[in-house]
Amino acid sequence: MSAHEPVGIAVFQFAPAADVDANLTSLAEAAATAAARGARVLVAPEYASYFVDPFDASLAAHAQDLDGPFTRSLATIAAQHDLTIVAGLVERGDGERVRNTAVAVDSTGVVASYRKQHLYDAFGQTESEWIEPGELADPETFVVDGLRFGLMTCYDLRFPEAARTLVDAGAEVLLVPSEWVRGPLKEHHWETLIAARAIENTAYVVAADHTPPIGVGRSMIVDPRGVVTAALGTEADVAVGWATRERIAEVRETNPALKLRRYRVTPAS
Repeated sequence: MSAHEPVGIAVFQFAPAADVDANLTSLAEAAATAAARGARVLVAPEYASYFVDPFDASLAAHAQDLDGPFTRSLATIAAQHDLTIVAGLVERGDGERVRNTAVAVDSTGVVASYRKQHLYDAFGQTESEWIEPGELADPETFVVDGLRFGLMTCYDLRFPEAARTLVDAGAEVLLVPSEWVRGPLKEHHWETLIAARAIENTAYVVAADHTPPIGVGRSMIVDPRGVVTAALGTEADVAVGWATRERIAEVRETNPALKLRRYRVTPAS
């Protein structure tokens, strides 16, 4: 790992609405704030393009193509602020269900996309009724200022192998757009799992959630030691943290867990 300047990463939490234009306005405002504070990457929540609770037929009615109006608007915002923006897109699917897709967009358009593989069929929820699972495909990563970023989504946090496949593909920063639903101990699970994925992979983790009352908020940036370097409470806001390859190299020299492991991750099916 060669030396490089710290990379500013912004995490943005808000409550996406059943209004694509309003969501884009919120994202544009967050992008301006993030860029003014030196960020080069902005991470927004899952379902940032459109969200309704409970899910209904309007989800499919407002689904868009990967290169549709939402991502084209994100590209315009990204160009205005010299950012790469990561956000959740309700993408048009092959059938009646839609895709829960995390997109990374810069001034040129979509540079990486990931369709959520582990759907939230837990804690009384059945995301799979409305969402089609992503195929087991190659990890999705992109590079900004010398750092490689990898995409995963929300419930994927509960599956260590999802993060490990990204790290095996070279990801140094794991980005997790989320809609982490509130419930008993869910805030504890959220914070614990984010820190665990950072510690076990000796990588940065950036997780963006919806604000209460549906999400838990508490969006954060955690470094490879598991230390929270930037975080939010429960209000809509932007927080900025800094990531360096030097920090990753330092932690991995002290704790070479990735080199010492004796198991590899392979697809279950």
